[in-house]
Amino acid sequence: MHNLSNRLNFSGGPGALPETVLQQVQQAISAVPEVGLSILGISHRSDWFAAVVQELEDNIRTLLGLSKGSHVLFLQGGATQQFSMIPMTLLRGKTSPAEYLHTGYWSGKALAEAKREGPIRVLWSGEANNFDRLPTDAELDYSPDAPYLHYISNETVEGLQFQRVLGRDDVPRVCDMSSDFLSRPCEADRYAMIYAHAQKNIGPAGVTVVLLRDEILKDAPEDMPGFLNYRSHIKAHSIYNTPPVFSIYVVLLVTRWLLNDMGGLGNMAALNSSKAELLYRTLDQSDNFYRGHANIADRSLMNVSFNLPSKDLEQRFLQESAAAGFSGLGGHRSIGGIRASLYNGLTLSAAEELAGFMAEFKKANG
Repeated sequence: MHNLSNRLNFSGGPGALPETVLQQVQQAISAVPEVGLSILGISHRSDWFAAVVQELEDNIRTLLGLSKGSHVLFLQGGATQQFSMIPMTLLRGKTSPAEYLHTGYWSGKALAEAKREGPIRVLWSGEANNFDRLPTDAELDYSPDAPYLHYISNETVEGLQFQRVLGRDDVPRVCDMSSDFLSRPCEADRYAMIYAHAQKNIGPAGVTVVLLRDEILKDAPEDMPGFLNYRSHIKAHSIYNTPPVFSIYVVLLVTRWLLNDMGGLGNMAALNSSKAELLYRTLDQSDNFYRGHANIADRSLMNVSFNLPSKDLEQRFLQESAAAGFSGLGGHRSIGGIRASLYNGLTLSAAEELAGFMAEFKKANG
């Protein structure tokens, strides 16, 4: 068995957590310091947990500079449930199509669910080019009549990331930020809705953060099932049913780390940029031994997807990297190859070690 290291976890998700957060989680599994009970056995109806939800909401508002006009919810079902809830809420009964961007594997999943609820228009698709780039502004012809625009800020599989806000200010923007939420500053108030499952940058699987503005619910159907109705969760302050107490608590610890240890999202973004620049430099200086999937202008700071000259070499790379303690470097099953994910919890020194390993592997196999 390989001796894998938490510190060298480049998994596409669930991703690495900061070492200090892991230590606090370890303690909380035995007993949360201020309560004396295990986090796995604390009631979601306790005053303590209500305070956790409130502090987490406040921390997210502070980190993003979010106005009071938005609700902050902690839901279940991952981004996948949001693929359905959003069109159920915003598209059902509409005649004008919602606009969707098809920029990679995950945005394709969102399209299929939206089509069940009403008309959609695929504003742009990168499928013909194997999703190796993102659209330019000149390629996007937005309609002023769309109920909303939906896109994904960062495609984890292909390693593509938008570096700008898309759309019209008079059409609600809905953005899946699952894989880059709280990894950099964000003009959060320009979006009608942002959603992100936690298991990339901000915590373990089990909780999905949803930010949404009241005005997008004004025409929402009244007959939605309670659990699939955003109004239910707003009214219950995210405790409509038994929530994932453990996951929410870990996300709280991560936001404390972002605020107190990292000093905010500007510093987090600078660190994430340094990690990404290091790996992309390794790709670019490899004489095409390492071949990046994404167009240079659209490269993701979160996920570096690349190939080697042959499948055999890729297999050897994965075997030798695992033997050296690295984990999570296998590319997504849909495109194969190699993928290094550089989420918030991954350190600069871990990225430096991977760059060093890649240089040595090229020297031995180039």
